Order: sequence, then structure tokens, then C-alpha cells
Amino acid sequence: MERGLYIAASGMLAEQVRQNQIANDLANASTPGYKADRSSQRSFSDVLLHNTSTGQNIGALGTGVTIAQTTTDLTPASLRDTGEPLDFAVEGTGFFAVRTPQGIRYTRNGQFMRSAQGTLTDSLGNQVLGQNGRPVNVRPDGTAATSPGVFNVNGLRKAGDSLFTGTQAGRATGTARSGSLEASGTDPARAMIDMISSERSYEAGQKAIRTIDETLQKAVQSLPAIQ
Repeated sequence: MERGLYIAASGMLAEQVRQNQIANDLANASTPGYKADRSSQRSFSDVLLHNTSTGQNIGALGTGVTIAQTTTDLTPASLRDTGEPLDFAVEGTGFFAVRTPQGIRYTRNGQFMRSAQGTLTDSLGNQVLGQNGRPVNVRPDGTAATSPGVFNVNGLRKAGDSLFTGTQAGRATGTARSGSLEASGTDPARAMIDMISSERSYEAGQKAIRTIDETLQKAVQSLPAIQ
């Protein structure tokens, strides 16, 4: 089988992963506390080509690429005032903790609300925890009795819905600021440029496959008919 087909196809598959990641970032461009992802590629091992007659080295031939890893940019974003008493933003480093059916999860999205039971919850109904690990109560006047806890978390991994899994590592240096929300970590302009670049790389792979296919077809047609 023509090696170039595999090389072009591997590049297209890698760009599909990038496009899905960029599309997710763009979809969360207005989600408070969202953290954008970055996907990096690596090449497979090169094949050393040499002249079969003389044994002289010709050079290396790449065998395609794959996604090496996807990392999350956890850099704190700017804060904006909302005036809503149950909106909170982490000023500095750290994460809020919420209790979910799957266990404790962590988030920078502080767009909280009051539950029917009078406790502070996120938009999914998960209880927001204080620094003591207990639910935060909301007063009748609509303000939080205490601030949500802000925790250091090791081994963070995205779990969907702006939540992260990880291992709690004590109190963080950041503080919970009431009446504010952290902006999304997505830069729409950069994401659009990355998307256009990825689409062009994908199209280049398509053109390479089409060219190889046409070349092979011509080669087959040019072969003398077998009697």
C-alpha cells in the first residue's frame, strides 16, 4: 500500500482532534471560569531511506503524525463585576469545591445559586463547599453566610461541565470574591485563527490523498493488459 496515503490520513485524523478541541473552546467562550485546551502533535518514527544498489543513505522519510497530548491552560483570567451576591470568582489561584454524585469535583465557574434547601449550589445543583468541607448556607436575604472554600488541587483533569477531578491539597492562596465572575479562558480570535489553520492542514491532507489516488489510477491504467 502507498505509504503516502497513511501519512496524509494520520495528519487528517490529528487535525480532527484539534478541530474538536477548538470547537469546544469556542462554544465556551462565554462560560465563566472555563479553561481552554491546547493540543500538540508529534511525528511517528522516521524511516531511513537508502539506495538499494549502492547502500548510500538518501535521507529520512516521516511516517505520519499523531496528537501527543492535550493540556489545559489554567492561567487565571480577568474578573468582571456582576453585582450578583451569589456570583463568586477566585481571585488568584485555587478552585471551588462542589459535591457531585460522583464525588468531590473542582471548578472556577462561580455562577452559583440558592437551592430549595437554602444552600449554595452550582448550575447543576451540586452543593458548593466551604473551607471546612461543609455546604455553604444562603441567608434569607440572598447572600451567602460564608464564602465558598478555595482549594489547591493536584492532578487536575477535566470532567466536563467546567468541572475537574483531582486531589485536594489544602487551602489555596486565592480568595473568593463575591459579586464577580472570572472570564472564560478562551481567546475567540486566537481560536478562530487556529481553526482556520487546522482546516487548511486538513484540506492539504485531502489533496495529497486525491493526488496519490489519481497517480495510482493512472499507473494501473498504463499497465499492459494481461493476456
